[in-house]
Amino acid sequence: MITILGVGLESRYIVPVISIRWHYVDKLCHFWNNNFMLNLSDLTAFARIADLGSISAAARSLAMPKSSVSRSLMRLEETLGAVLVERSTRHLRMTDAGLLLKQHAKRILDDVAEAENRISGLIGKPSGDLHINAPFTFAVGPLAEMLPAFMEYHPQVRIVLSVDNRPVDIQMEHVDVAIRIGPLQDSSLIARRITSFELWPCASPSYLDTRDPIVKPDDLRHHRIIAHADRHETWRFYAKGGGLREFEFSNRSVIPEPDVLKAMLMKGAGIGLLPDFHARDAVEDGRLRRVLPDLSTGCVDVHALYPSHRSLSAKVKVFIDELIAYVATV
Repeated sequence: MITILGVGLESRYIVPVISIRWHYVDKLCHFWNNNFMLNLSDLTAFARIADLGSISAAARSLAMPKSSVSRSLMRLEETLGAVLVERSTRHLRMTDAGLLLKQHAKRILDDVAEAENRISGLIGKPSGDLHINAPFTFAVGPLAEMLPAFMEYHPQVRIVLSVDNRPVDIQMEHVDVAIRIGPLQDSSLIARRITSFELWPCASPSYLDTRDPIVKPDDLRHHRIIAHADRHETWRFYAKGGGLREFEFSNRSVIPEPDVLKAMLMKGAGIGLLPDFHARDAVEDGRLRRVLPDLSTGCVDVHALYPSHRSLSAKVKVFIDELIAYVATV
């Protein structure tokens, strides 16, 4: 039994696969028994390189300089006396020793993280790195607004924020909590609802004042519509007293990024859907007007996701709780 930071690791963690020479196993055993606590950060860097297939990607994921990640890899290789990654100008390739270390490093790091989570939960003080992933619109809106106070109240938590509109594999990229907008895909992740918002059809006064008036959804057919995600899109309008109206259109311009769409709408590009929290300031100061404001487009849910294979750490729980509390006030 090997004990690392209070976590018991069974001897199976150092059992080699058949194709690996015993020389590497002896080296790894010596490394874990004698050098592990001094090289935990190096092991983390190696695991990220192995997962992402690139030193540059690993550095971005860890919010570290590329040179520091490279040095971590070289220190590991020097300690083990084995090449872990074969490098070329075009790609990286894991050696047999690297594949063995990758296999066991993930389990070790997961166990260490689990121990930290449980200890943090016991003492009730959030601490350590909190890796957050969020889409750009939410990151520059509610998230950017609540994080300064969160960082002030929890100085032992180091925020590492990645902003990305693409679906990120949060387990592969070691994200603690991810913010997702819209329908969720089935997965092993735990989801907690943060808030919901409406999509407002908006346009600039300069555009609306020079076009035919819009009093019902069908009137939109005579206007320049900018789609969010697909040229063949359907907008649904719900009346307060009940009833549904649908407006379908095709062959329209597609602008998937809300910040770009908002800027274009304010310049008179046409009519588009914006999240209410993103459009509210421009509507209130007159740069944009809501179209068909008496009809609702329905609500879009926002969730926080975190891996199910780990207990909920104090830092993740506090972050989600405070984010929910903040968005409820705006």
